Formats: sequence, structure tokens, C-alpha cells
Amino acid sequence: MPISDLPGPTDAVHDARARHWRRTRGLTAALLLVWFVVGFVVTWFARDLDFPFFGWPFSFWVAAQGGIILFVVLNAVYARRMARHDRRLADDASASR
Repeated sequence: MPISDLPGPTDAVHDARARHWRRTRGLTAALLLVWFVVGFVVTWFARDLDFPFFGWPFSFWVAAQGGIILFVVLNAVYARRMARHDRRLADDASASR
């Protein structure tokens, strides 16, 4: 059987994959924006952000602990949201077949 005769994905599966990709790009863009703000913007304005936070200067706290904690949280959020998106794609693909 030639490859051209094989059944391709239906329109519903194609639409589900397109929605999945849009969600993935949106999630990635949002988390990268948060990463950029904490990793670069806060560092750039560190002297201006000098106020007490948990008993330490805010800029020191972000550099020593806050940034690392946030990056771990970003990874956890990404993993959970992508697992949800992947389940939704699998459900949409199986429902349309």
C-alpha cells in the first residue's frame, strides 16, 4: 500500500494538534517572560529595589534564594500544565477517531 493511500489525521485531530501547539507556545512564552523579569529585570534594577524583605534587602534575597525558588516553581508549573495539555490532546484525538 503506497503511503499516499494511508489515512491521514482527520480535521478534528489536526485542529486538536493546532490548539495544543498554541497552548504550548502561550505557556512557554508566559513562563519565559516571568523568567526574564526575575532573572534580568530585577537584577538590572537591584539597587532601586532595595527594601527589606523577610529581614534581608530584596535584591540580596532574590539573588540568593528567590530566583532559584522561582525557577524551580516555573519548572513545576510547566510540567503540570504540559501534562494537562497532553492529556487534553489525547482525549481530543481519541474522541475524534
